[in-house]
Amino acid sequence: MSTTEQRVRELGSRWAEAEQRGDSDALGALSTDDFTLVGPLGFVLTKQQWLDRYRTGALVTHSLVWDEIEVRDYGDAAVAIGCHTQRAEYQGHSADGSFRATHVAVRRGADWLLAGVHLSPLGGPPPFTPPQASTDGEPR
Repeated sequence: MSTTEQRVRELGSRWAEAEQRGDSDALGALSTDDFTLVGPLGFVLTKQQWLDRYRTGALVTHSLVWDEIEVRDYGDAAVAIGCHTQRAEYQGHSADGSFRATHVAVRRGADWLLAGVHLSPLGGPPPFTPPQASTDGEPR
């Protein structure tokens, strides 16, 4: 594992832990000033809006797992794609879900910071996707 991959994975772990704690100060320190979150329904949050979810108590994260991570290194930037599974509540309503997540990380000196997160609900292939053949040649 490259140093960049290791550092970006560590950043993701620190992010997940801070989300679980609702620690807006830690999340602020882990992200760039122009951080942007694209939520699973397409909404966009600025860094301030993202942090305010915890500051106001609107979002409570009971658990968050960030796994199945693949990191691509682009020098002073990296993209991590993985799975984000959460048990959470937003304004008292369930916000549980499993998402494919893309994290964009940038190097700032010796540190790596999150510049963006994009979440998409996990689902099956679209109905127009041709069926895959099984090993015996029959469609699945």
